[in-house]
Amino acid sequence: MTKAVALLSGGLDSTLAVLVLLKQGIDVTAITYLTHFGCDVSDSSSCSGDPYPAAEQYGFQVKLSHLSDKFINIVKSPKFGHGKNMNPCIDCRILMLKEAKTYMELQGADFLVTGEVLGQRPMSQRKDTFPVIDREAGVKGLVLRPLSAKLLKPTLAETKGLVDRDRLYGFNGRSRKPQIALAEEFGLKEYPPPAGGCLLTEPNYSYRLKELISHNPDFSLRDISLLRAGRHFRLSEGCKAIVGRDEADNGRIESLLTDRDITMIVEDVGSPVTLLTGDVRESDIRTAASLTARYSGAKHLPEVEVSVFNNVSDFLYKIKTPPASDYLLDSLHVIEKKAAGVKVSN
Repeated sequence: MTKAVALLSGGLDSTLAVLVLLKQGIDVTAITYLTHFGCDVSDSSSCSGDPYPAAEQYGFQVKLSHLSDKFINIVKSPKFGHGKNMNPCIDCRILMLKEAKTYMELQGADFLVTGEVLGQRPMSQRKDTFPVIDREAGVKGLVLRPLSAKLLKPTLAETKGLVDRDRLYGFNGRSRKPQIALAEEFGLKEYPPPAGGCLLTEPNYSYRLKELISHNPDFSLRDISLLRAGRHFRLSEGCKAIVGRDEADNGRIESLLTDRDITMIVEDVGSPVTLLTGDVRESDIRTAASLTARYSGAKHLPEVEVSVFNNVSDFLYKIKTPPASDYLLDSLHVIEKKAAGVKVSN
Protein backbone atom coordinates (compact mmCIF):
# COMPACT_ATOMS: atom_id res chain seq x y z
CA MET A 1 0.00 0.00 0.00
CA THR A 2 1.25 3.47 -0.86
CA LYS A 3 2.17 5.48 2.24
CA ALA A 4 2.69 9.21 2.69
CA VAL A 5 3.72 11.53 5.51
CA ALA A 6 1.92 14.87 5.57
CA LEU A 7 2.78 18.14 7.28
CA LEU A 8 -0.45 19.06 9.05
CA SER A 9 -0.99 22.42 10.71
CA GLY A 10 -4.66 21.81 11.40
CA GLY A 11 -5.59 24.62 9.00
CA LEU A 12 -7.88 24.16 6.04
CA ASP A 13 -5.24 23.74 3.32
CA SER A 14 -3.12 21.09 5.02
CA THR A 15 -6.25 19.18 6.07
CA LEU A 16 -7.56 19.19 2.48
CA ALA A 17 -4.20 17.94 1.19
CA VAL A 18 -4.50 14.90 3.46
CA LEU A 19 -8.11 14.27 2.43
CA VAL A 20 -7.24 14.43 -1.28
CA LEU A 21 -4.80 11.56 -0.80
CA LEU A 22 -7.07 9.57 1.47
CA LYS A 23 -9.64 9.70 -1.30
CA GLN A 24 -7.10 7.99 -3.55
CA GLY A 25 -6.68 5.17 -1.02
CA ILE A 26 -3.26 6.30 0.21
CA ASP A 27 -2.24 5.60 3.81
CA VAL A 28 -1.41 9.00 5.33
CA THR A 29 0.28 9.74 8.64
CA ALA A 30 0.36 13.42 9.55
CA ILE A 31 2.92 15.33 11.61
CA THR A 32 2.07 18.55 13.41
CA TYR A 33 5.21 20.52 14.27
CA LEU A 34 5.28 22.72 17.36
CA THR A 35 7.41 25.79 18.01
CA HIS A 36 7.62 28.41 20.72
CA PHE A 37 6.26 31.15 18.50
CA GLY A 38 2.57 30.44 17.90
CA CYS A 39 2.50 27.67 15.32
CA ASP A 40 1.02 25.40 17.96
CA VAL A 41 -2.28 23.58 18.18
CA SER A 42 -3.33 25.92 20.99
CA ASP A 43 -2.78 29.13 19.02
CA SER A 44 -5.23 30.85 16.70
CA SER A 45 -2.90 31.67 13.82
CA SER A 46 -3.17 30.48 10.24
CA CYS A 47 -0.09 28.34 10.85
CA SER A 48 -2.03 26.36 13.39
CA GLY A 49 -5.23 24.70 14.47
CA ASP A 50 -6.41 21.62 16.28
CA PRO A 51 -5.58 18.72 13.93
CA TYR A 52 -7.47 16.06 15.85
CA PRO A 53 -11.13 16.62 14.86
CA ALA A 54 -10.36 16.01 11.18
CA ALA A 55 -8.12 13.04 12.05
CA GLU A 56 -10.90 11.46 14.08
CA GLN A 57 -13.52 12.18 11.43
CA TYR A 58 -11.51 10.76 8.53
CA GLY A 59 -9.41 8.13 10.28
CA PHE A 60 -5.76 9.11 9.95
CA GLN A 61 -3.00 9.36 12.56
CA VAL A 62 -1.45 12.59 13.81
CA LYS A 63 1.97 12.76 15.46
CA LEU A 64 3.18 15.82 17.40
CA SER A 65 6.83 16.85 17.18
CA HIS A 66 8.48 19.89 18.79
CA LEU A 67 11.20 21.66 16.78
CA SER A 68 12.56 23.28 19.97
CA ASP A 69 16.07 24.78 19.72
CA LYS A 70 16.38 23.94 16.03
CA PHE A 71 13.65 26.43 15.28
CA ILE A 72 14.98 29.04 17.70
CA ASN A 73 18.33 28.94 15.90
CA ILE A 74 16.81 29.68 12.51
CA VAL A 75 14.72 32.49 13.98
CA LYS A 76 17.94 34.09 15.23
CA SER A 77 19.83 33.68 11.96
CA PRO A 78 17.87 32.29 8.97
CA LYS A 79 19.91 31.48 5.86
CA PHE A 80 17.18 32.86 3.59
CA GLY A 81 16.36 35.83 5.79
CA HIS A 82 13.28 37.03 7.57
CA GLY A 83 10.05 38.15 6.00
CA LYS A 84 8.55 41.54 6.74
CA ASN A 85 9.02 40.93 10.47
CA MET A 86 10.84 38.06 12.24
CA ASN A 87 9.28 35.22 10.25
CA PRO A 88 11.92 32.91 8.69
CA CYS A 89 9.31 31.26 6.43
CA ILE A 90 11.65 29.61 3.92
CA ASP A 91 14.03 28.27 6.55
CA CYS A 92 11.04 27.14 8.63
CA ARG A 93 9.67 25.10 5.74
CA ILE A 94 13.11 23.62 5.02
CA LEU A 95 13.51 22.53 8.64
CA MET A 96 10.07 20.93 8.76
CA LEU A 97 10.66 19.02 5.54
CA LYS A 98 14.05 17.78 6.75
CA GLU A 99 12.46 16.49 9.93
CA ALA A 100 9.57 14.98 8.00
CA LYS A 101 11.92 13.18 5.62
CA THR A 102 13.61 11.46 8.56
CA TYR A 103 10.23 10.31 9.84
CA MET A 104 9.19 9.23 6.33
CA GLU A 105 12.25 7.01 6.06
CA LEU A 106 11.65 5.50 9.50
CA GLN A 107 8.06 4.68 8.55
CA GLY A 108 8.96 3.31 5.12
CA ALA A 109 6.66 5.87 3.49
CA ASP A 110 6.92 6.79 -0.19
CA PHE A 111 6.65 10.59 -0.27
CA LEU A 112 5.82 13.78 1.64
CA VAL A 113 2.73 15.97 1.43
CA THR A 114 2.07 19.62 2.26
CA GLY A 115 -0.98 21.85 1.96
CA GLU A 116 0.93 24.69 0.31
CA VAL A 117 -0.93 26.67 -2.33
CA LEU A 118 0.99 28.41 -5.08
CA GLY A 119 0.92 32.18 -4.65
CA GLN A 120 -0.79 32.15 -1.27
CA ARG A 121 2.20 33.42 0.72
CA PRO A 122 4.61 35.89 -0.89
CA MET A 123 7.82 34.57 0.67
CA SER A 124 7.64 30.79 0.74
CA GLN A 125 4.85 29.72 -1.63
CA ARG A 126 6.13 30.78 -5.03
CA LYS A 127 6.88 28.69 -8.09
CA ASP A 128 10.56 29.64 -7.96
CA THR A 129 10.80 29.07 -4.19
CA PHE A 130 9.41 25.52 -3.98
CA PRO A 131 12.41 23.96 -5.81
CA VAL A 132 14.86 25.87 -3.59
CA ILE A 133 13.11 24.66 -0.45
CA ASP A 134 13.01 21.06 -1.66
CA ARG A 135 16.68 21.11 -2.68
CA GLU A 136 17.85 22.63 0.61
CA ALA A 137 15.79 20.13 2.59
CA GLY A 138 17.12 17.19 0.58
CA VAL A 139 13.64 16.20 -0.59
CA LYS A 140 13.80 16.99 -4.30
CA GLY A 141 10.95 15.20 -6.08
CA LEU A 142 9.53 13.84 -2.83
CA VAL A 143 7.13 16.65 -1.88
CA LEU A 144 3.64 16.49 -3.32
CA ARG A 145 1.55 19.66 -3.01
CA PRO A 146 -1.88 18.26 -3.98
CA LEU A 147 -3.77 21.56 -4.00
CA SER A 148 -1.49 23.15 -6.63
CA ALA A 149 0.08 20.03 -8.20
CA LYS A 150 -1.32 20.64 -11.69
CA LEU A 151 0.56 23.95 -11.84
CA LEU A 152 3.85 22.39 -10.74
CA LYS A 153 6.34 19.91 -12.16
CA PRO A 154 5.22 16.28 -11.55
CA THR A 155 6.77 14.71 -8.47
CA LEU A 156 8.16 11.19 -8.16
CA ALA A 157 4.89 10.00 -6.62
CA GLU A 158 3.07 11.10 -9.77
CA THR A 159 5.58 9.83 -12.34
CA LYS A 160 5.73 6.45 -10.58
CA GLY A 161 1.95 6.18 -10.64
CA LEU A 162 1.58 6.19 -6.86
CA VAL A 163 -0.78 9.15 -7.16
CA ASP A 164 -3.30 9.96 -9.89
CA ARG A 165 -2.29 13.44 -11.05
CA ASP A 166 -5.66 13.93 -12.76
CA ARG A 167 -7.33 13.83 -9.34
CA LEU A 168 -5.11 16.58 -7.94
CA TYR A 169 -5.79 20.32 -8.15
CA GLY A 170 -4.45 23.58 -9.59
CA PHE A 171 -5.31 26.15 -6.92
CA ASN A 172 -3.46 29.44 -7.18
CA GLY A 173 -3.48 32.71 -5.24
CA ARG A 174 -4.91 33.91 -1.96
CA SER A 175 -8.61 33.27 -2.51
CA ARG A 176 -10.01 30.53 -0.31
CA LYS A 177 -13.11 29.95 -2.41
CA PRO A 178 -11.71 26.83 -4.15
CA GLN A 179 -10.65 25.34 -0.81
CA ILE A 180 -14.01 26.09 0.80
CA ALA A 181 -15.79 24.43 -2.12
CA LEU A 182 -13.54 21.38 -1.83
CA ALA A 183 -14.17 21.23 1.91
CA GLU A 184 -17.89 21.11 1.24
CA GLU A 185 -17.34 18.31 -1.26
CA PHE A 186 -15.43 16.30 1.36
CA GLY A 187 -17.97 17.06 4.09
CA LEU A 188 -15.40 18.99 6.11
CA LYS A 189 -17.41 21.50 8.12
CA GLU A 190 -15.12 22.63 10.96
CA TYR A 191 -11.87 24.39 10.16
CA PRO A 192 -10.19 27.58 11.45
CA PRO A 193 -10.67 30.92 9.68
CA PRO A 194 -7.69 32.45 7.87
CA ALA A 195 -5.32 34.61 9.92
CA GLY A 196 -2.12 36.54 9.34
CA GLY A 197 0.35 33.88 10.41
CA CYS A 198 2.37 32.91 13.46
CA LEU A 199 3.53 35.38 16.10
CA LEU A 200 6.71 36.05 14.14
CA THR A 201 4.65 37.86 11.49
CA GLU A 202 3.22 40.32 14.04
CA PRO A 203 5.08 43.68 14.08
CA ASN A 204 5.03 44.43 17.80
CA TYR A 205 5.80 40.86 18.89
CA SER A 206 8.66 40.80 16.39
CA TYR A 207 9.96 44.10 17.72
CA ARG A 208 9.92 42.68 21.25
CA LEU A 209 11.82 39.62 20.06
CA LYS A 210 14.45 41.70 18.24
CA GLU A 211 14.87 43.81 21.35
CA LEU A 212 15.27 40.69 23.51
CA ILE A 213 17.88 39.20 21.17
CA SER A 214 19.84 42.47 21.09
CA HIS A 215 20.10 42.53 24.90
CA ASN A 216 20.18 38.79 25.60
CA PRO A 217 21.15 36.54 22.64
CA ASP A 218 21.08 33.48 24.90
CA PHE A 219 17.49 34.03 26.01
CA SER A 220 15.58 31.28 27.78
CA LEU A 221 12.30 29.61 26.88
CA ARG A 222 10.71 31.56 29.70
CA ASP A 223 11.87 34.80 28.09
CA ILE A 224 10.05 33.76 24.91
CA SER A 225 6.90 32.91 26.83
CA LEU A 226 7.00 36.28 28.60
CA LEU A 227 7.07 38.11 25.26
CA ARG A 228 3.38 37.24 24.98
CA ALA A 229 2.45 38.76 28.34
CA GLY A 230 1.92 42.33 29.47
CA ARG A 231 3.61 45.60 28.56
CA HIS A 232 7.40 45.48 28.32
CA PHE A 233 9.69 48.28 29.51
CA ARG A 234 13.47 48.33 29.12
CA LEU A 235 14.74 49.86 32.38
CA SER A 236 18.47 49.37 31.79
CA GLU A 237 20.79 47.36 29.58
CA GLY A 238 20.35 44.29 31.76
CA CYS A 239 16.86 44.71 33.20
CA LYS A 240 13.30 44.73 31.87
CA ALA A 241 9.93 45.22 33.58
CA ILE A 242 6.84 43.35 32.41
CA VAL A 243 3.57 44.92 33.56
CA GLY A 244 0.36 42.90 33.36
CA ARG A 245 -2.50 44.36 31.31
CA ASP A 246 -5.39 42.56 32.99
CA GLU A 247 -6.22 39.67 35.29
CA ALA A 248 -5.45 37.06 32.64
CA ASP A 249 -2.09 38.70 31.95
CA ASN A 250 -1.31 38.80 35.66
CA GLY A 251 -2.04 35.09 35.88
CA ARG A 252 0.18 34.37 32.89
CA ILE A 253 3.07 36.26 34.46
CA GLU A 254 2.58 34.55 37.83
CA SER A 255 2.60 31.13 36.17
CA LEU A 256 6.10 31.81 34.84
CA LEU A 257 7.71 33.06 38.07
CA THR A 258 10.69 31.52 39.83
CA ASP A 259 11.76 31.86 43.48
CA ARG A 260 14.40 34.41 42.45
CA ASP A 261 11.99 36.86 40.79
CA ILE A 262 11.14 40.34 42.05
CA THR A 263 7.48 41.31 41.58
CA MET A 264 5.28 44.16 42.77
CA ILE A 265 1.64 45.23 43.04
CA VAL A 266 -0.44 48.04 44.48
CA GLU A 267 -2.55 46.45 47.17
CA ASP A 268 -6.26 47.12 47.86
CA VAL A 269 -6.93 48.52 44.35
CA GLY A 270 -6.94 47.06 40.88
CA SER A 271 -3.29 46.52 40.03
CA PRO A 272 -1.03 44.89 37.50
CA VAL A 273 1.51 42.33 38.55
CA THR A 274 4.89 43.70 37.53
CA LEU A 275 7.83 41.35 37.01
CA LEU A 276 11.48 42.42 36.87
CA THR A 277 13.77 40.22 34.77
CA GLY A 278 17.51 40.23 34.32
CA ASP A 279 20.14 42.04 36.39
CA VAL A 280 17.95 44.10 38.75
CA ARG A 281 19.34 47.24 40.40
CA GLU A 282 17.72 49.31 43.14
CA SER A 283 17.04 52.08 40.63
CA ASP A 284 15.23 49.58 38.40
CA ILE A 285 12.98 48.58 41.29
CA ARG A 286 12.01 52.20 41.91
CA THR A 287 11.30 52.79 38.22
CA ALA A 288 9.22 49.63 38.02
CA ALA A 289 7.28 50.70 41.09
CA SER A 290 6.33 53.96 39.35
CA LEU A 291 5.17 52.00 36.31
CA THR A 292 3.09 49.72 38.53
CA ALA A 293 1.51 52.72 40.21
CA ARG A 294 0.70 54.30 36.83
CA TYR A 295 -1.23 51.25 35.62
CA SER A 296 -3.02 50.67 38.94
CA GLY A 297 -6.37 51.92 40.17
CA ALA A 298 -4.48 54.53 42.22
CA LYS A 299 -2.85 56.18 39.17
CA HIS A 300 -4.54 59.55 39.83
CA LEU A 301 -3.00 59.93 43.31
CA PRO A 302 0.14 62.07 43.70
CA GLU A 303 1.89 59.22 45.52
CA VAL A 304 1.19 55.48 45.59
CA GLU A 305 2.43 52.76 47.95
CA VAL A 306 3.74 49.78 45.98
CA SER A 307 4.41 46.40 47.62
CA VAL A 308 7.54 44.53 46.52
CA PHE A 309 7.78 40.74 46.71
CA ASN A 310 10.13 37.90 46.11
CA ASN A 311 8.03 35.78 43.70
CA VAL A 312 4.44 36.86 44.56
CA SER A 313 4.08 35.62 48.12
CA ASP A 314 7.27 36.55 50.01
CA PHE A 315 6.77 40.20 50.99
CA LEU A 316 9.94 42.30 51.07
CA TYR A 317 9.02 45.97 51.58
CA LYS A 318 6.91 48.89 50.32
CA ILE A 319 7.91 51.84 48.16
CA LYS A 320 6.10 55.17 47.95
CA THR A 321 6.32 56.67 44.46
CA PRO A 322 4.47 59.02 42.13
CA PRO A 323 2.93 57.27 39.11
CA ALA A 324 5.17 57.27 36.03
CA SER A 325 4.81 60.18 33.63
CA ASP A 326 3.80 59.90 29.99
CA TYR A 327 7.36 60.77 29.02
CA LEU A 328 8.81 57.93 31.10
CA LEU A 329 6.33 55.43 29.67
CA ASP A 330 7.05 56.45 26.10
CA SER A 331 10.81 56.42 26.57
CA LEU A 332 10.97 52.96 28.18
CA HIS A 333 8.14 51.08 26.42
CA VAL A 334 9.41 48.26 24.20
CA ILE A 335 7.13 48.86 21.26
CA GLU A 336 7.77 49.78 17.64
CA LYS A 337 6.61 53.38 17.67
CA LYS A 338 6.23 53.56 13.89
CA ALA A 339 4.14 50.38 13.89
CA ALA A 340 1.99 51.68 16.73
CA GLY A 341 1.43 55.13 15.29
CA VAL A 342 -0.10 56.28 18.61
CA LYS A 343 1.04 57.25 22.08
CA VAL A 344 1.72 54.22 24.26
CA SER A 345 1.10 55.68 27.70
CA ASN A 346 -2.42 54.36 28.28
